[in-house]
Amino acid sequence: HVQLVESGGGLAQAGDSLRLSCAASGVTFRYYAMGWFRQAPGKEREFVARIARSGGTTYYADSVKGRFTISRDNAKNTAYLQMNSLKPEDTAVYYCAADGSWQIGPRTRERDYNYWGQGTQVTVSS
Repeated sequence: HVQLVESGGGLAQAGDSLRLSCAASGVTFRYYAMGWFRQAPGKEREFVARIARSGGTTYYADSVKGRFTISRDNAKNTAYLQMNSLKPEDTAVYYCAADGSWQIGPRTRERDYNYWGQGTQVTVSS
């Protein structure tokens, strides 16, 4: 069965960096565009970043542009989210998601993605 497992979350101070990983199994990873979303307490889940199947195209939410970098290693079936210059408002549960539609474009809606991980908590203190 399909499984996405996030790791790398934790506690950080403002200005620190964290790197999240999303390991995929049960899918042909290179056939899926990958996305990262996050959900802060009391808020709806929101789009963070997306990377195309080949890794050649990326999209970011304005709130993280210039600070976060999404990448993937298709040989390792893993997607990454490098988070630099963290801010307290980045505190959230971070989810990775897989989109097997082969459609191109930003695709920032939750329903654009077929599979989801369980999430990893990121807490940034000021």
